[in-house]
Amino acid sequence: MVIVNSYGLAVFPCFIIMLCWGSWGNTQKLAAKSWRYELFYWDYVIGMVLFALLLALTLGSFGNDGEPFLKNIANVSLANWGWIIIGGIIFNASNILLSASTSIAGLSVAFPLGVGIALVLGVINNYIVNHTGNPVLLAIGVALVVIAIICNGVASGKKGEPGVSKADQKKGIILAVCAGLLMSFLSSFVMRGMGNVDAVADSAKFAAPYATPYTASFIFTLGVLLSNFLFNTIVMKKPFVGEPVTYKQYFAGNAKTHLVGMLGGAIWCLGTALSYITSKAAGPAVSYALGQGAPMIAAIWGVFVWKEFKGSGKNVYTLLGLMFLFFIVGLSLIVLAGM
Repeated sequence: MVIVNSYGLAVFPCFIIMLCWGSWGNTQKLAAKSWRYELFYWDYVIGMVLFALLLALTLGSFGNDGEPFLKNIANVSLANWGWIIIGGIIFNASNILLSASTSIAGLSVAFPLGVGIALVLGVINNYIVNHTGNPVLLAIGVALVVIAIICNGVASGKKGEPGVSKADQKKGIILAVCAGLLMSFLSSFVMRGMGNVDAVADSAKFAAPYATPYTASFIFTLGVLLSNFLFNTIVMKKPFVGEPVTYKQYFAGNAKTHLVGMLGGAIWCLGTALSYITSKAAGPAVSYALGQGAPMIAAIWGVFVWKEFKGSGKNVYTLLGLMFLFFIVGLSLIVLAGM
């Protein structure tokens, strides 16, 4: 399989992770013109499963490092299957909340709040488990990201989304916070199924009973798909905002609409697979943190492309500028922490 073995090479894919995780929400915004997010979400999940399988059968099956995908997935222990599946279930619960928040409050609010909180807690959790990276630089970087989250939270409280009541706007913020709290736990479960950094310090250890990054990505998406039959069905019947939607409406959608959702899933999956592939070389704390720079990317899309803060006062844009500044400096320090 193809794997990254040096820190220098690992940092560049980490920026691709950031772009992927911060950009998939655009497909939800595109689909939202004629498609409820609960229906979009099914296509999103299907897209991530199919793309994870494609990566596993190609990049995960060729090369000299570790076991090829089909051999590895047959040899991964049941316990490690379980850890990764749990990670997928946790992710799905958090991501449904994040998607709901995006549909209500917008990309520039949901991602900086939800994913930003996940970034802070996830980096701390990964460092406690693996002890990789300079703790002082990590701490300062995380503190700056927290300040960025606060700036975004204050700015989002001052903005009004067209057609969205103040009560629903508040609900969108609460959903983003809940999503972030849940999301912060998933990485440690998946890394446990991969053996954590210590167990995979040698590329030859990318083998049974642990999952390779490609196998882990695929198993993870299976956990998302299986749990979606429960989670998304509940949300379809009892939506956070609006009328219930049905599976009949989903199957009545046209091919273009379904493909937009699947594209969103594929974009997210590429970022996630890269985060696992680079976790050994960059360290899980740094790999996770850089990928979670996605809020900054999503905020850029939301502010400058989707004009989600259009009509807001000068003080709101000042807060947004500070948010971008603190995110950039904080992420830069997190990168330096791993060198």
